[in-house]
Amino acid sequence: MTSLPLIPVDPDATGSRRAAMPPQHLADLDLAGRRALVSELGEPAFRAKQLSTHYFGRLVRDPEQMTDLPAATRAKLADRLLPRLLTPVRELACDDGATRKALWRLHDGSLVESVLMGYPDRVTVCISSQAGCGMACPFCATGQAGLTRNLSTAEIVDQAVYLAGVAASGAVAGSPPRLSHVVFMGMGEPLANYNRVLAAIRRLVSPAPEGLGLSQRHITVSTVGLVPAIRRLASEDLSVTLALSLHAPDDELRDELVPVNQRWKVSEVLDAAWDYAGRTGRRVSIEYAMIKDVNDQPWRADLLGRLLAGKLAHVNLIPLNPTPGSRWDASPKPVEREFVRRLRDAGVSTTVRDTRGREIDGACGQLAAAEDSDTVGAGETP
Repeated sequence: MTSLPLIPVDPDATGSRRAAMPPQHLADLDLAGRRALVSELGEPAFRAKQLSTHYFGRLVRDPEQMTDLPAATRAKLADRLLPRLLTPVRELACDDGATRKALWRLHDGSLVESVLMGYPDRVTVCISSQAGCGMACPFCATGQAGLTRNLSTAEIVDQAVYLAGVAASGAVAGSPPRLSHVVFMGMGEPLANYNRVLAAIRRLVSPAPEGLGLSQRHITVSTVGLVPAIRRLASEDLSVTLALSLHAPDDELRDELVPVNQRWKVSEVLDAAWDYAGRTGRRVSIEYAMIKDVNDQPWRADLLGRLLAGKLAHVNLIPLNPTPGSRWDASPKPVEREFVRRLRDAGVSTTVRDTRGREIDGACGQLAAAEDSDTVGAGETP
């Protein structure tokens, strides 16, 4: 059995070493906070709205393009409110450009990933909330890398703003030019970075120039099942979708696949999810990675169906994207289809997630792991 991971609440440290957070950015603050900071710098408060309109309204992240601000003022404000948070390392595209993955290096050298996915009716971005992850799920590349640190609110938001700019440029042919959906399904456990993730959600849904102006219903927050945080989120008066990474309907297997299950069992996690659904009116998305000969047996489909029948839930089956050297593999298609059939026969709404980005290391953490490997290899070369 996999050992239970440490579950820090909003940690700024790995072990006993305090992690170095990035400099403050305007996306860390609400509009009132930005005005106050601009005033402290000796500038008129309306400059905060100007900066915010550029960043959130026009998706301009480069201060040099903010030419309606005097040059000296622009430099002073940019130094304090627009520090560079994300440095691109690699940007890869596939699916005729409809799927784009970005690998970023943060100010302290940490690596994170984000993905843009264009569809005929929407543009979705998948963003990271932590550098690495402390949940230790054995089939997940990020989970096996361990946790480096939490991301700041602005580091989370900046991923979405950048990719919103990519969409607005028309680079994703056949898709709308406006970002519409954000999913917190990148690197990390979002609810283990609760305060900053919640602040990031506020920025994403606040109207411009305070934020991006997205619909709360188009935001999805994923979790492996941190029960107290799920219940806390239910009390926030938000309409975001909760995605529960279940991956097994029985405690024996889930203890291995999702080690946090050793603390909060399936019944406790589902109770918290149903409480969330009841308080928000939002259908819970049950995420279930289909792993060959591990969790794809017919009896597990039947058990999952019994647990979910009659509940405000939808099952999202995920064909596993194996990581290099992993012993885990995706379920064969006939097995997957039988799993779907049994869930639907139980009256449970079920779909299979569209497989995107396999040729660009689409699974969360794969690109970062490859970059780390390349870096180590380069350092060892004479």
